[in-house]
Formats: sequence, structure tokens, C-alpha cells
Amino acid sequence: MEDRLQLEVHDLEVQVLTGIYSEETHLPQPLRISLTVDLDCPDHYTPDTPLAASKNYLDLKHAATVLPEGVHFTLIEGVADHICDTLFLQDQRVQRVKVKIVKLAIAEDGEAIGITLVRHRR
Repeated sequence: MEDRLQLEVHDLEVQVLTGIYSEETHLPQPLRISLTVDLDCPDHYTPDTPLAASKNYLDLKHAATVLPEGVHFTLIEGVADHICDTLFLQDQRVQRVKVKIVKLAIAEDGEAIGITLVRHRR
């Protein structure tokens, strides 16, 4: 059994061009994106362990919030896959990415409607 470090960034609100209906295709819509990333980790962390032994949380935030400009994602699943691909390319230690996306614009009573995608390094 291998040790893993899970880094988490939750509840980022991002404006994304996504959707299949005509009212969704011209304007960005708000999505709430949460990430959990499994990272290889050293045998032990000491008080002076450098940041290089982990991953900067801002890398996760950047992957979820800086999406290709002008690209329309038909499905939010495509947004999730783009985030996974970005994180896998950034760092070979990333072994698993879990992306949860909630479509805020379609909630009527505060419910969370969306998807969760889990990808493993192949």
C-alpha cells in the first residue's frame, strides 16, 4: 500500500463558457469547482521539509480557474477533464484527481446539481 498526500481546494466559483442550450452558449455561467488531488509523498514530513516535497495549492486553484480563453465546453465533464489533464501535465507526482463541479445557475432551492469526475494517472 502506497502513502498518498491529498491536497484539497474547494468551492472555487468560476465563470465558464459551457452548456448545450441556446441560452447557455453565449455567456459564461457560474460553476462551483472543488478539487482533491492525490500526490506521491515522502516517507515523512519534518518541520523543515521544503515546499518541493508537496505541491503549491495555488497550482490547483490555477488549474481550475484559468481555463482556455474563448473555449466553449459543451459539457461540464469537458471542464473537469481539462482540469485533470492540466494537473497531470504539471506534476508527475499527481496520481489521482477528483473534480466536483456544481452548476450554480440551474439551482432553484440551493440544491447542488452537477458532476464528480475521478481520473487516475495512466
